[in-house]
This record gives sequence, C-alpha cells and structure tokens, in this order.
Amino acid sequence: MARRTRLLRLPTAGPGDTAALAAAIDAGEVDPAAIVAIIGKTEGNGCVNDFTRGYATLALKLLLAERLECALQEIEKRVAIVMSGGTEGGLSPHLLVFSRDTVAATASGPRLALGIGLTRAFAPEEIGWAPQIVETAAAVTRAMEEAGFVSPADVHFVQIKCPLLTKERIEEARRRGARVATDDTYHSMALSRGASALGVALALGEVKAAPEQAICRDWSLYSSVASTSAGVELLRNEIVVLGNAPGWAGDLVIDHDVMADAIDAAAAHRILKRLGVEGDGIAAVLAKAEAAPSGAIRGRRHTMLDDSDIHSTRHARALVGGVLAGVIGDTMLYVSGGAEHQGPAGGGPIAIIGRT
Repeated sequence: MARRTRLLRLPTAGPGDTAALAAAIDAGEVDPAAIVAIIGKTEGNGCVNDFTRGYATLALKLLLAERLECALQEIEKRVAIVMSGGTEGGLSPHLLVFSRDTVAATASGPRLALGIGLTRAFAPEEIGWAPQIVETAAAVTRAMEEAGFVSPADVHFVQIKCPLLTKERIEEARRRGARVATDDTYHSMALSRGASALGVALALGEVKAAPEQAICRDWSLYSSVASTSAGVELLRNEIVVLGNAPGWAGDLVIDHDVMADAIDAAAAHRILKRLGVEGDGIAAVLAKAEAAPSGAIRGRRHTMLDDSDIHSTRHARALVGGVLAGVIGDTMLYVSGGAEHQGPAGGGPIAIIGRT
C-alpha cells in the first residue's frame, strides 16, 4: 500500500464560508477523516486585528467536528489549519484542502508528500526569540520524517502559522517579570515569522546556525522554502511540509523557486517549465511577498514602507499577486505577506503544485 496526497482548491464567499468543502464531503470528493491540512486566504487586513483568520479557522473546525462526530480538540490534534489574511488587489479568497489516503501501488516516481508538525504553545516571552527557532526546527524535522523525505532537497515548501504578541499577552508576561521581544504588536508578527523561518532553515541545513540576535537583522540568513504567517488566533506553530517523496502515489508533484524581488515573474515561469504544466494542470500556487527593505525594486524607488495608511505587507501581497496572476492566468493564489528570512530580502519563495 502507498500513501497518496489529494488536493482540493475551493473558493469561499467569506471567512466563515465552508459550503464548498461541505459539498465536496457530501459528494464523496474528500473524506473528512483523511483531511490533514487546510491552507487558505481570507479577506481580512492580515494585521494584528485580522480576526477573519480565527473566524475561518473556527468555521472549518466546527464543520470537521460535526462530520467526524468528535470534539474540536480532536480536530486541533489531527488537522493543521493555516489561514492567511489579506486578499488585496485581485487575490481571490479560497481554501487548499490536503488529504491523505492509501492506494494499492506507488507511482513510477516521487509524488507530492506532506507531513504535519505542531509545536507546543509558546509563552509570550518566547515569541520571536530562540525557543521559537528551536521548537520549529524540531517540529519540521518530525514532519519530514513522517512524510518519508529522503533528504532536505526533497522539500519544496514549508508553510507555517505562528503566533503574535497582543497588548494583553505582553502585559501578562510583564506581570510575571518576563521580557518580551517587542512592545510593538505589529512588529511582533515579523519577529515571529522570522524566528519560524530560521527554524525551517536550521532543520533543512540551509544555515549552520540561527542565533537569536539574527532575527529580523541578518538578512543573509534565510530559507528558500519557508512560508510563515502570523496570527492572533493561536499560540503554537502549525506546520505543513510539502515536497516530493518516493513511495507515494497520485498525480501531484511540487516544485519551487525563489523570486529575487517582487516582480520576478521568471521564477514562476521556470517552475512551470520544469513541471511541464499549464492551465488546468496547475493545482495550486503558494508564494511569499514583502516590500524590499532597501526601499527600491531594481533601482526604482517604491513607497510601500512609507505609507502610514496601508501596511507594507498589504501592498506587497497586491503587487506579487498581480505579477503571478498574469503568469498563471488565475487569481486564486495563496500569496502571504511578510517574508522575513523567507528568501532573499525583498523576494520570497514560490511553489507550484501540478498534476502530471
């Protein structure tokens, strides 16, 4: 018997909309007991107070708990749910539902494999510091082992949902005499994303060491496959490791590249050429986006970091989403903002899942 990864890409009409997934379950397109991960985009602001992420997560948990006739806590143990807020520009809200089942025979070559990792809950004073790096690295390693990846080179995308600091969490830590990484709740998102990404880089051997003082400071340290998204709706890291592994079945494969900057459409073209897919053969696109910290893209000044009305992560999602939509011919793309230590400064990883 061989494991097989299956994937559904489903549109949503709002953060709490689970109708498409419910219909797919009713139609027998997916067994709710086989679902192991859901990655999605919601139309919130993607900032600290984006509660659409938690709303969508709860709605999905309630649906799965109802169909599986179990408690919400059971869903939290078996399914990694990563909701990324922000569908600026033309990005279309949607869900990527990953399930695993077994079939009689393996495929002739490596196929899409995935492993799930969950860290323990972090105390506020651990977010954006060394404990988050270490715990993330350990959880990524466990997920890789679960999926049966032969080497780190088999891994093409590591999606993580990580926590952030709120004023309440900061004050709770202070009452205990603990020191938090920052008093700025928005900046805490960057620190959490950065620490989580360095944990991926450490697990995959992309860096030899990931010192605490490097978080959001030393941009020479990064992972070429990490994608991290911070949210208020959780305190642990939920991790989905995607790659190609032998011994798996199905018709899905994944490949990745690194966008050198926000307009690097060539990276997507290279992946599509290697996969040999286009149009309906594209099952999903996942990418990171950020405003170049240098303040320029290919020598041209950008104003994303100077806008006091709209956070730079929102600008970056719209820009990269538009660039990739032009290549893919579809706006149902997972583009997450804030790429600290996720690809080179100003750029970010992109992965495409295709059908052979």
